Amino acid sequence: MNLVNQPADPSSNLLFVNFNQDYTSLAVGARTGFRLFSLTSVDKLEHIYENDSEDICIVERLFSSSLVAVVSLSAPRKLKVCHFKKGTEICNYSYSNTILAVKLNRRRLIVALEESLYIHNIRDMKVLHTIRDTPPNPMGLCALSINNDNCYLAYPGSNQIGEVQIFDTVNLQAVTMIPAHDSPLAALAFDHSGTKLATASEKGTVIRVFSIPEGKKMFEFRRGVKRCVSISSLAFSTDSLFLCASSNTETVHIFKLETPKEKSTEEPTSWMGYLGKALMTPANYLPSQVTEVFNQGRAFATVKLPFSGLKNVCALANISKPRVLVAAADGFLYIYNLDPMDGGDCTLLKQHRLDGQVDSSESSHLASNPSGVATGQTAAAAAAELPGGSRPYSGVATFAAAAGGGGSGKIEPLSASPHRSPRGSPARQAYDTTGTDDLLGAAAEEPHLYDPPAGLNTLRLDDDNEFPPMTHHTDSS
Repeated sequence: MNLVNQPADPSSNLLFVNFNQDYTSLAVGARTGFRLFSLTSVDKLEHIYENDSEDICIVERLFSSSLVAVVSLSAPRKLKVCHFKKGTEICNYSYSNTILAVKLNRRRLIVALEESLYIHNIRDMKVLHTIRDTPPNPMGLCALSINNDNCYLAYPGSNQIGEVQIFDTVNLQAVTMIPAHDSPLAALAFDHSGTKLATASEKGTVIRVFSIPEGKKMFEFRRGVKRCVSISSLAFSTDSLFLCASSNTETVHIFKLETPKEKSTEEPTSWMGYLGKALMTPANYLPSQVTEVFNQGRAFATVKLPFSGLKNVCALANISKPRVLVAAADGFLYIYNLDPMDGGDCTLLKQHRLDGQVDSSESSHLASNPSGVATGQTAAAAAAELPGGSRPYSGVATFAAAAGGGGSGKIEPLSASPHRSPRGSPARQAYDTTGTDDLLGAAAEEPHLYDPPAGLNTLRLDDDNEFPPMTHHTDSS
């Protein structure tokens, strides 16, 4: 969530906030550097790392590894890939325009500019493909699946209507175009298996879920009909059973992805049955547009935030139990409890300040909340208690269960992309990568929770050879 040029709390110096791929850590960019937090406890926010250098407007961490990709406000066209534990820079790339977003998984790193997308190989940071002349995308909207087998990229196919272009980042070819909405896109999110994609438009009233790669509509949820809102974030639970959506309003909606049971078609056997059937018959004569609204699923659970009008990013994580996490432009992380069986209103459990500041506003921030939740631990206090390093993910395998119930070699761009860069473009020039043939091999091949066979995300954080430095590269395009 990029907060540059966005309304924020005057006392906060935040420029960027985002969760990592499995919601086990949080990255915060500020005018004074960036911070990384571990999300393993409700009561305290564990401070992993802090860098007090330049103004960081983008910081993305690769799962629980030591690799981070950062972009500074003072050099918005340069991407730096760093090993934060050793405090070293692995490589850097310069681009022809401002970097608007960066996405990572264990195989690819995506850099989004306003009218182009760069696809890097995560092993050696070579540019494999450039999707050029995309429709204007001033927010850098895109989504990258974290699943190795379904390594898809989604981005807007139009700036006039809500078309979604699906691109295979392994085979480097376009897969399908999904006509998702009538209005331009506002949010995109893959589930953890890479087989579902959630979309929302600038109108913000309807959220849809499509199967990937087929592009078939699976679910449709109505967020509301009274007013149009700006949806800022979509996020699936780890088991793809729930989807949350946050916006510029005070309400976060959580939807349950379940297929309605088919109604019985048996003929009624009593006079009450006949009466009920007669009363339902007029609905069959309503216009299809109206009956479609009636059939759309509404929120299974809701979160009431103590503010509105501020940009925020949401997540559904397992921290002992299912939780709804909301990091907002006011400089706080809010943690809510979610009942995966009954839904309803979610209870606020804790709040934590993200910008390192300590003032009286934290203790009074939830004065209007009837739950009377105690104030959260400050980042400074959390850092003092942290023994050092991040922890492997220790949550349960599925979200609902928590309730107690690449090939090597040179790859050429393929012509199937609708926005293909010409062969021999500067983005495809050869670079000197001596000694860096497997720069991120350990990270790319390490099994994690969402790739079969299931395993914990336990990268070798203490191995000095995890991410050896490489020759700096500059894209001259």
